[in-house]
Amino acid sequence: MLVPLIVFFLGIGLVIGAYALFTYLPGAMARRELDRRLRDVGTPIHPAAEGDSIIVKRTAEGPLPSLDRMASKTSAGTWLSRVIEQSGIRTTASAVLVLSVVAAAVAALLTAMFVRFQYAPLLGAMLGGALPIAFLIQRRAARLKRFEEQFPEALDLLSRAIRAGHAFQTALGMVADELGAPVGPEFKKAFDQQNFGLPLREALHQLTVRVPILDVRFFVTAVLIQRETGGNLSEILDNLAHVVRERFKILRQVRVHTAHGRFTGYVLLALPAALGVALSIINPAHMETLFHEHMGQTMLLVAMVLQTVGYLWIRKVIRIEV
Repeated sequence: MLVPLIVFFLGIGLVIGAYALFTYLPGAMARRELDRRLRDVGTPIHPAAEGDSIIVKRTAEGPLPSLDRMASKTSAGTWLSRVIEQSGIRTTASAVLVLSVVAAAVAALLTAMFVRFQYAPLLGAMLGGALPIAFLIQRRAARLKRFEEQFPEALDLLSRAIRAGHAFQTALGMVADELGAPVGPEFKKAFDQQNFGLPLREALHQLTVRVPILDVRFFVTAVLIQRETGGNLSEILDNLAHVVRERFKILRQVRVHTAHGRFTGYVLLALPAALGVALSIINPAHMETLFHEHMGQTMLLVAMVLQTVGYLWIRKVIRIEV
C-alpha cells in the first residue's frame, strides 16, 4: 500500500506544481516589469556618522546573509523576497532556500528507499524542494484573499473619515489603527512611509506592489487622479466599495455554478490513486507488476501527465474572471 500512496502524493504534487506554474508565471512576469519601473525607498546619499539616529528601511537577514545578498541581485531572488513579503510570513529568502534544499534531500532519500524507479529520487527531490515555495504561494493567496474581503470596509472607513473632515493622510492612519491584519498593517506601512517623508504618490504605489490586487490599483489611481483634478473623494471611495462588493457577489455566484466542474476535477484526479490503493489491497501481486516492470512504470508516468493535463484543462474551463 505504501508505494501507491507515495505515487499518489507525487502525482498530486506534480499537478499542484504545474498548476501553480501556469497560474502564477504570467503574474510574476508582470510584477517583474512593475518592479523594474517602480523604485523603492532610497537610502541617504551621505551615510550617517556612527551613533547618529537614522530612519532607513532595513532588510532582515536570514541564516546565510551572503545568500540573501546574492539572491537580491537576481530576478528569482527578488521574486522570492516579494512573495515572502506578500505572504506575511516573517522569514527570509536564504531561510526558504535552505529549507527547500533540506526538503529536497529528505524527499529524494525517502523516495529512493521505498520506490524502485530510476527517476523517482529526482522527482521526489523536485517535489520536496518545491513544497516550501508552494506553501509561501498558498499563504500569499490566502492573505490577498483576506485583504480583498476586508478592503471594502477599509474604503468605507476612509470615506467616513474624509466626510467627517479629516485629511486623507489622517484617514490612512485611522484605517491602520482600526482594522486588523492584513489590511491594517499594509495601510500602516503606507501611512508610516508618507509620514517619514516619502511622497504620498510613492507610498501608494508601493502599496500596489505589496498588494497586487486590481481593486487596490483602482483605489490608488482614483486617489491620485482626485488629488490632481479635484472632486468628491468620499463619494469616489463609496462607489469603489460598492463595485468591489458587487464583484464579490458575482464571484460567489460563479463559484456556485462551477461547483460541479470543480468537484468533477477533484474526483477524476483522485479516482486513479484510490483505485490503485484498492487493487493493491485486493490483489497485491497484480499491482506489483505495474510498479516493477518498465512498461508499467512508463504507463504510470503517462497517466500522471494525462491527469495533470486534464486537471489543468478543467480548471481553465471553470475559471471565470470577474
